[in-house]
Amino acid sequence: MAVLREIRYRSRQIVLPVIGACVIGYFVYHSVQGGHGILSYLRLNNEVKRAEVTLATLSRKRAELERRVDALHPLSLDPDMLDEMARQSLNLAEPDDVVILHPEG
Repeated sequence: MAVLREIRYRSRQIVLPVIGACVIGYFVYHSVQGGHGILSYLRLNNEVKRAEVTLATLSRKRAELERRVDALHPLSLDPDMLDEMARQSLNLAEPDDVVILHPEG
C-alpha cells in the first residue's frame, strides 16, 4: 500500500515537468523545421539570392538588346549595325572576309 501511494505521489510530481518538456520540444521543433522556421527562412534566402543573380543577368541582356535596337532606329541608324544585321539575316559575306563558324549550343 505504501508503495502504491509513493508511485502516485511521484507520478503527480513528474507529470507537469514531462508535459512542459513536451510542449517546449514541440515549439523548438516547429521553430526549426516548420513552414516558418529557420530552415525555411534559409531556403527562401537562397532562392532570393538565385533570383537576384538571374535578374541581374537578364537585365544586362535586356540592356544589350535595347542598345542594339536603338542602333537600328531610323533616326540614329548605325551603318555597322545595319551591315551586321544584313549579313547575318541574308547569310552573305564579302569576298575578302574571313568566316569563322562556331556551333550554336
